Amino acid sequence: MSCLLSCCASCTCGLCSSVASGISRRSARLAYCGLFGASLIVSWILREVAAPLMEKIPWINTYAHTPSKEWFQTNAVLRVSLGNFLFFVVFALVMIGVKDQNDKRDSWHHGGWILKIVVWVLLIILMFFVPNAIITIYETLSKFGSGLFLLVQVIILLDFTHSWNDAWVEKDEQKWYIALLAVSIGCYLAAFTFSGILFIWFNPSGHDCSLNVFFLVMTIILAFSFAVIALHPKVNGSLLPASVISVYCAYLCYTGLSSEPRDYICNGLHKNSKAVSTGTLILGMLTTVLSVLYSAVRAGSSTTFLSPPSSPKSGGKQPLLESDELEAGKEKKEKKETEAQPVSYNYTFFHLIFALASMYSAMLLTGWTSSTSGSSDLIDVGWTSVWVRICTEWVTAALYVWTLVASLIFPDREFF
Repeated sequence: MSCLLSCCASCTCGLCSSVASGISRRSARLAYCGLFGASLIVSWILREVAAPLMEKIPWINTYAHTPSKEWFQTNAVLRVSLGNFLFFVVFALVMIGVKDQNDKRDSWHHGGWILKIVVWVLLIILMFFVPNAIITIYETLSKFGSGLFLLVQVIILLDFTHSWNDAWVEKDEQKWYIALLAVSIGCYLAAFTFSGILFIWFNPSGHDCSLNVFFLVMTIILAFSFAVIALHPKVNGSLLPASVISVYCAYLCYTGLSSEPRDYICNGLHKNSKAVSTGTLILGMLTTVLSVLYSAVRAGSSTTFLSPPSSPKSGGKQPLLESDELEAGKEKKEKKETEAQPVSYNYTFFHLIFALASMYSAMLLTGWTSSTSGSSDLIDVGWTSVWVRICTEWVTAALYVWTLVASLIFPDREFF
């Protein structure tokens, strides 16, 4: 038996070592995404099962009267989030100033995955030993960090839409122009149709729902404005980004309205509040993971906002004589061996995105507040969530319009 257990342990360790060593420079970015995704799963599981256990921990349950189940659920999520946040913040600080692959810290970023996983697990476990006061401070800071992540998420979306549009335009073929037009019209039809459905859901007849009507009318006006500004002859815009941003704004409006309290008469989905809450959570988590994944993949390109400034190109090259070609080839080979290869993206900013995403996922799972009075099955519900979503929609609109008109105000600078 002992021999069998020893063999099993050896095989397990060997498998972990081979997987960890198999993570290449390219797949390291996806490995960090996998670690972040694991933190979301752990947070969700502990939110559902950890409350009875945490009630028995004396340094967590320090109150004369035992707090509600929702309080322990929120506390568990915040502790996992704090451990994940610290993991990525430490890496962000360690990687400050890494400019080339000869830097020892470059290997720390891409290798040592067994140690990284052990440290990550230990950090999350240790967070269940810190006092409640630290968790309260982290919760407050998370609300600001989540706002920053939403801003980054908007920038990522703008980067994606402009890159998508440029990629199809560069093909310079009629079928791609037709595809651009078809997708743009499809997105606009989806945005306006969805907005019409929201009018039915969140503006029930016989009730004064002027606030909801205001949110929905603003969404439609913004969608029209995007098209008008993008197609203006003085603006270097396109209909595809305008249509995609319109759909995203309609989605943000929906998530905001669906987060209204279940007893609010203008919330037409209050009868299915549990299902809507869970659906909103899944969409929010999916959007978060996709944003982080997209930023991780795009970080490998030297043209994105995650990349460090490229080094200036050298001046005109002098032509080589035939007799010098062999010698130049040898020098070039030696130079490649000794010269430092520059990193393709900013490691510090890369890890900061994950740290901010950790804060945002905690707020998403806890409804942006610890004072939940509804059922523990309701997630991301309350007026705080409503205004966060609506303000994010308006900030998205403002940033997109800025990318269109900024070139007119500052003609010597490039925007996307």
